[in-house]
Amino acid sequence: MTEQDNILLTQTGPRTPCGELMRRYWQPAALSEEMPAGAPPLPIKLLGEELVLFRDEGERLGLIDAHCAHRGADLSYGRLEDGGLRCIYHGWLYDVNGKIIDMPGEVDGGKSFRDSICHKSYPVEERAGVIFAYMGPGKPPLIPNYGYLTVPINHVFVTKIYQECNYLQANEGNIDIVHLSFLHFNKHRDTGGPGIEPVKFSGRGGAPGLETTEADLTDFGLRVCKIRKVGDDRKYLRVGNFVMPNLSAPPGQFNGHEGYLMNWHVPIDDTHHWKYIIIFNRQRPIDADEQRRSRLELTDGYRPVRNKSNRYLQDRTSMKTESYSGIGLVFQAQDVCITESAGAIQDRTKERLVMSSDAAIVVARKLILKGIQDVKEGRDPQHVIRDAASNNLSHLFAYSGIVPKETNWKDLCNGIAAEARQ
Repeated sequence: MTEQDNILLTQTGPRTPCGELMRRYWQPAALSEEMPAGAPPLPIKLLGEELVLFRDEGERLGLIDAHCAHRGADLSYGRLEDGGLRCIYHGWLYDVNGKIIDMPGEVDGGKSFRDSICHKSYPVEERAGVIFAYMGPGKPPLIPNYGYLTVPINHVFVTKIYQECNYLQANEGNIDIVHLSFLHFNKHRDTGGPGIEPVKFSGRGGAPGLETTEADLTDFGLRVCKIRKVGDDRKYLRVGNFVMPNLSAPPGQFNGHEGYLMNWHVPIDDTHHWKYIIIFNRQRPIDADEQRRSRLELTDGYRPVRNKSNRYLQDRTSMKTESYSGIGLVFQAQDVCITESAGAIQDRTKERLVMSSDAAIVVARKLILKGIQDVKEGRDPQHVIRDAASNNLSHLFAYSGIVPKETNWKDLCNGIAAEARQ
């Protein structure tokens, strides 16, 4: 990769090419649990912009520029009163759309002046435990109707994790499927797939010489499959997805149309991001407490317990008997370590990709670059949905299972997708 392309893919602030791409999609801005009724204003940094999220007395949500249009004071310290958010410096009052509705220090509340001020604000929608923001121009597109938006709220679990690195390297880890057999190789848990005999810990990981990775283009992005030999007459398939522009949908703990996991990597700025984790099950409710116990090790503020400052609590003794990485048994912590360790912004000019396992990463980058070009030329990029009749993502699914060795994984997936559309 050239240095220029690496910059194109990783810089997401205002007026950057990739930032303009990201702003054509709804992006998670916060979790609903961060903004219960009566909550104080929440300072947010999103795509390099400092914003404040608040609920007025009618519980309407507003997302506006964090700095008062008068003298630049931080509005997150403001008072929630009189139908909006009031700056504590000079009392200017903003409604949820950023309109200034009172200037108490001016004659007649500033009526002759305040309408001339356009304070930056963004549309927000609250869906399935997530507060989404649209930061782009013109009429917002539809929020894609992902599976978790089609089930009861108790069938969904959402949380987020703070990561000290660029969004791209973390999202690329989701479609780097071979790493499952190494980084996530834990005792009594061969991550290669169900029904496969556990193998002895070694420097060769869980599936030496037995795996390949293939990819297939879709209307939402890319479908990625890991293929692993199982005996003489079977193979294991693990199908996940790259979803434009900064999501992925791997199998997680559910299979097929029962449900899947979504990892949504949202830039805070170019060197930090939030990883939103969304899990859903179409058939039964999800135990949120169990999800937190088994999948997460977080402090207050959604920061990982294992982090750069403590070297992710790596235990080299456990590498001999329990965990290939020595970073506990929780996949999320292992992922945080390895993606942050590549640097705040990975220098992709130094990497050496292997096409037998990295083809999906190459194609995903090309899709993002194509999206950047589409925006530059005035077109909607891939997976921007404006037609309600087309907002059907039932063909987005994840799969893992053992099949006869002659099975064509693309035909299998096309069959599952066709059945889901019926």
